[in-house]
Amino acid sequence: MITIHLRYEIDPDKLEEFTQYGREWIRLVNRLGGTHHGYFMPSEGDSDEAFALFTFPSMADYEAYRIASRTDPECLAAFQFARDTQCIRRYERRFQAPVFD
Repeated sequence: MITIHLRYEIDPDKLEEFTQYGREWIRLVNRLGGTHHGYFMPSEGDSDEAFALFTFPSMADYEAYRIASRTDPECLAAFQFARDTQCIRRYERRFQAPVFD
């Protein structure tokens, strides 16, 4: 199992747009074989930082998702929404192995 941790630097004036983007990706990740654990939005502290976590059964499954996301019309629309709204300034992706027990 592999968990992907995303750290986003977002535009704090575009939280509504980023929230819309996040809700769409929760649905898309789940549809494409992953388990999305949610987006974590600014509350107290930094106003321009958000996080997301999602899990795939294996790195191979994650890679299949990445390939599919490059041609899936709904994924392409979500990517374009982020570009059009400029709600994301930059992001970092980390791969982690979860421990549940």
